[in-house]
Amino acid sequence: MNPYEIIDKYYPENTQQRQILVIHSLAVSGKAMKMLDAHPELRLNRSFVKEAALLHDIGIFQTDAPTIQCFGTHPYIAHGYLGAEILRAEGFPQHALVCERHTGAGLSLEDIVAQQLPVPHREMLPITLEEQLICFADKFFSKTHLDEEKTVEKARQSIAKYGEEGLSRFDRWCSLFL
Repeated sequence: MNPYEIIDKYYPENTQQRQILVIHSLAVSGKAMKMLDAHPELRLNRSFVKEAALLHDIGIFQTDAPTIQCFGTHPYIAHGYLGAEILRAEGFPQHALVCERHTGAGLSLEDIVAQQLPVPHREMLPITLEEQLICFADKFFSKTHLDEEKTVEKARQSIAKYGEEGLSRFDRWCSLFL
């Protein structure tokens, strides 16, 4: 599969929105691939990680996030499940799970309900090592500061808003992938 064929379908050439998506996704993919290469013992699916990392944020255009040139109608937190819907419709159900499960450090059904998050009421936690790796790599990059990789501590601070459960997952990923 060629991720750019899907990106081309939803993000017009020469737009800031596409530029933000692609720069961010390439950064996430690059970090994920470096960690994958550093841990051959994990036996991760290299091509899947690269493809899914490039597509993990495909749903952002449907959200209302003007600072990243997204003028849709959904809250930003919905971009994961919205992207999953796109990739399922395109015939890529495994890639769709990466979209759905990468928000924060993943979202448990319990947290979704307790925080009244505007997403479907189901578990959205990364399960496979590939899903976990991409979710983890994503925490080091923002779409508003494209030229900057966060430190582990800054990434932890970003995750803290999703609660202790997410921080605990993030810390486990530090031990596993760094």
